[in-house]
Amino acid sequence: MTAVSPTAAPAPRADLPAGGAAGAAARPAGVRRKWTEHGLVFVTPFLLIYALFLLWPLVYGAGMSLTSQNITGTGAEFTGLDNYAEAVRDPAMWSSLWNTVWFTVLSTVPLVIIGLVLALLAHQLRVVQWLWRISWFAPFMLPSSVVCLLFAQMIFPSGFGFADQLLAEFGLEPGIGWLTDARYAMLSVVLTTVWWTVGFNFLLYLAALQSIPQHLYEAAELDGASAWKRLWHITLPMLRRTTGLVLVLQVLASLKIFDQVYLMTGGGPDDSTRPVLQYVYQQGFTGYRIGYASAVSYIFFALILLVSLVQPWLARRKEDSK
Repeated sequence: MTAVSPTAAPAPRADLPAGGAAGAAARPAGVRRKWTEHGLVFVTPFLLIYALFLLWPLVYGAGMSLTSQNITGTGAEFTGLDNYAEAVRDPAMWSSLWNTVWFTVLSTVPLVIIGLVLALLAHQLRVVQWLWRISWFAPFMLPSSVVCLLFAQMIFPSGFGFADQLLAEFGLEPGIGWLTDARYAMLSVVLTTVWWTVGFNFLLYLAALQSIPQHLYEAAELDGASAWKRLWHITLPMLRRTTGLVLVLQVLASLKIFDQVYLMTGGGPDDSTRPVLQYVYQQGFTGYRIGYASAVSYIFFALILLVSLVQPWLARRKEDSK
């Protein structure tokens, strides 16, 4: 009986590329990788769209802010930093910027707190839980025009709106100028915004609550911790990162306020609710000063960029200090 000699494995072909790190090491130094072998081919469409609709408008707008261009696009002359100097000296710009910051302060605090409270309630409820979640999130899905018109009909005109009728039922004096009095107009816009957008923060908090390990609560309960202590020492610390995220997103969203003010008050009374974006709109499309409006918008852009960078920096400092 003849023995079968083992057959030697065929040598790898030199014309076939080897895969993985070994292939990269075996590839001759003069041979370049095909451009389809890395991710550039996949991200190129996104980079083109990103450059066309974001980077180019940013560069083009920065160039317009240095000119006296009007809305027709003709007769533009290079003015350097004159538009920025005028904006810094313009009390109307600072007033609009203050209205924006004031709205952000008034709206951010209740939106974060109410969103957390609603999430805690929905997380604890066991009966028709889905109904509560939909009820608290549903307003966020409505268009801004619907929400603003709904609230405008509820609180205006003075003396006939639902809010004034409710005050009369409790024996209080109706006829408050909710949208025509500078003392109440901003608060009315804030109330509308809180009811409309709190569902988004509620959803973020609810998702974070569901990711907290249940055994932490069980261990704390076995140690005799009350519900308040479990909330204070387990729930809130575990939600710290979510709170930071909600806070940044809410501040950035509130700084970009435009729809509610434009639809409900038009910036009045006496420009007491006019935000900086409406001021940019008025200067560019009503005053036909596109160059000056671009300069104001870039000043506001710098403010938003500063706010978006401060929070991660503070979070890193807090993590490093631990």
